[in-house]
Amino acid sequence: MTADAGPVIALRGVRRTYPGTPPVHALHATDLSVGAGEYVAIVGPSGSGKSTLLHLLGLLDAPTEGVYELNGVDVAALPDADRTTVRGTALGFVFQSFHLLGHRTATENVELAMLYNRTPRAQRRTRAREALDRVGLAHRRDALPTTMSGGERQRVAIARALVNRPSLLLCDEPTGNLDTVTSGTVLDLFGGLHSDGLTIVLITHDHAVAARAGRVVEISDGTLRERGLHA
Repeated sequence: MTADAGPVIALRGVRRTYPGTPPVHALHATDLSVGAGEYVAIVGPSGSGKSTLLHLLGLLDAPTEGVYELNGVDVAALPDADRTTVRGTALGFVFQSFHLLGHRTATENVELAMLYNRTPRAQRRTRAREALDRVGLAHRRDALPTTMSGGERQRVAIARALVNRPSLLLCDEPTGNLDTVTSGTVLDLFGGLHSDGLTIVLITHDHAVAARAGRVVEISDGTLRERGLHA
């Protein structure tokens, strides 16, 4: 996928309606632009449409109508196979649940992210270790997730999201399973990644977590509203 000089994310009139009697309008007509290097939090309560929006941004679902351009490419119109390729190369995902394999080391868990994007086998171990170093886990490369704290496991998950060098990091309630102190450490890490130029969109119900972003967008009943900028 060839990037242009425009925004990383550009949604124009994107809707998502689930069929039924009556149909469920999970996301109303939405316009959203996220520039390269921005750190945007999308905050809202349960049932507000956050998960629907994340699934659309992550190409896990397709809009009912509207245009979604990712790095200048209308990805909503791509065939499923091409969407899968884009997910594996342009996007990194961090979830509330860590989704790590307990019988695989931290390095091996990170390597798994490169199996489906044709990264040569000889490069996987080096890149996985570099990603773990970047999140402060050089000393835990060979540890199993079952021996790690929640914060360490989330940092392994972040390393896995970074290893393919995505242009966009999507985070879904990434501190939801962490205590306050550990949450702060993870948010500090996101702040550092943002300072390095990574584009981040973080979905959360927690306004204190959202306040760490550079820009906050609120979602309620499937409608987005800009809340403003933070210093």
